[in-house]
Amino acid sequence: MPTPDIVLFNGSIVTLDPALPTAQAVLIRAGRIAAVGDAAQVRAAARPGYEIIDLAGRSALPGLCDAHIHLLWTARMAAQVNLEGAASLAEALERVRVHAASLPPQAWVLGYGWDHSLWNHRWPTAADLDQVTGGRPALLSRKDLHSACCNTAALQLAGLAADSADPPGGSLGRSASGELSGMLFEHAIQLVQRLIPTPTAADDQRTITALIHDLLAAGITSVHAPEGPDCMAAVGALYHRGELNMRVLHHLHLGGLDAAIALGLRSGIGDEWLRIGGVKIFSDGSLGSATAHMLEPYEGMALDDPASYGMAMFEPAELDRLVARAIAHGISVTVHAIGDAANRNVLNAIDQALRFHLPITSASGPRQPDQQPAYMAQIPNRIEHAQIVNPHDVRRFAELGVIASVQPVHATADMVVADQLWGERSRYAYAWRTLIDAGVVLACGSDAPVESWNPWWGIHAAVTRQQRGGVPSGGWYPEQRLSLDEALWGYTVGPAIASGELAQKGTLTAGKLADVIVVDRDLSAADPADLADVQVDYTFVGGMAVMERG
Repeated sequence: MPTPDIVLFNGSIVTLDPALPTAQAVLIRAGRIAAVGDAAQVRAAARPGYEIIDLAGRSALPGLCDAHIHLLWTARMAAQVNLEGAASLAEALERVRVHAASLPPQAWVLGYGWDHSLWNHRWPTAADLDQVTGGRPALLSRKDLHSACCNTAALQLAGLAADSADPPGGSLGRSASGELSGMLFEHAIQLVQRLIPTPTAADDQRTITALIHDLLAAGITSVHAPEGPDCMAAVGALYHRGELNMRVLHHLHLGGLDAAIALGLRSGIGDEWLRIGGVKIFSDGSLGSATAHMLEPYEGMALDDPASYGMAMFEPAELDRLVARAIAHGISVTVHAIGDAANRNVLNAIDQALRFHLPITSASGPRQPDQQPAYMAQIPNRIEHAQIVNPHDVRRFAELGVIASVQPVHATADMVVADQLWGERSRYAYAWRTLIDAGVVLACGSDAPVESWNPWWGIHAAVTRQQRGGVPSGGWYPEQRLSLDEALWGYTVGPAIASGELAQKGTLTAGKLADVIVVDRDLSAADPADLADVQVDYTFVGGMAVMERG
């Protein structure tokens, strides 16, 4: 027996469809949007026995998408000690001590979220952790996940000592005397991380299911996950059992690129629930760990010291080769690039790959869809983060059809350290307005667990350029603020373009999937300062109510 039609009316319908930006009512039928428009006409189109949801002045809008979330990583971290917001090293260590005391004697002490910029830039050490971990091995990730601190027990288990060499693409922290400090940067983290016992497949499926429940409650109906095969396996298992009630675009791990090519996988393979994205490549590190690759040295650092410019994960020639190999085989690239040098190198690599595999017919404008292979039209290439882009490179995003996958919460979380390490260059950082004005498509996300996955915190950051609580007054580089509609577009339409699914979702348009949320207020009348407090009252995925608050 078919499910009843559902009519949402008597509120603010935010369609994000430029052909009909606002409407009075929406009709949901058989998992799709059946009609949008005048309330009387929509209700007249409903089949007898339809259900009514009276919005009572609230807003309905398309389901949101987190275009960059580490799904499994975030789920697993729920069992770790959270060090976010620890105002001092002493506070962080006390949290670790309490958590460690609750663990079995041989268990690993795992944690995340510490930020040494709050501690006068004093890095933690193995000796610090030794005092509070009770002899258990410990690994605590910095908030950006590009550096971590481990204790002496972990160093010993990993066989690391003063004479250990730095791994490719990473470095071991050392004291002035050359002894290991316990700090691990970039790929060096894996030397310890690989020793941590891996959760079972059943554990991963259970924790991801719990996280998805929470994401749906916040209005997130789709995610883009740049993770490894363990995440893909867990999501795939839920999908095959019919238990995946969130839409997932899963990127490929670089280590599996050759296997994917051999199997004939292509970006865009899948359906409306689970779909293959691009291959995830890291081109540099992070701002907070001073490993983002820069064109000029970090503030106060020496011109002649290579470390002053951050860290490139690949030499340009190797990056060019990887990008070209993926694109040549129908796999788009999803490249992490934070520093301005990293962004330029990635744009150069994509440009070169497309010149070889797809001749450019216009050097001054974006390629048209009919000039692209089908797979490129389905899943565009994208740069993850794009946190600081040299002004000369901004328009190249649009010219090359590259999505800027950005995380607004990074700007308000990182503004202090950005000013410290980038100085005046910060006016080019997190430059969403500049990118939009250049015709670049933004796809917004959170980068959880680096930052909170709460999309309303991200929307608040995009619109105000302020931390929750109104700091700084007027916003940080406020000329880069987005309007509310632009911010919502970045969490709906932009991600749908990035996943090649704009014909299926992203707007409330007749014929599209009925991924719809209802929030607790009229967004058109909301004070920007209050956007972080928005609550979701209903979440529909494919026309099914998967969450009803209260």
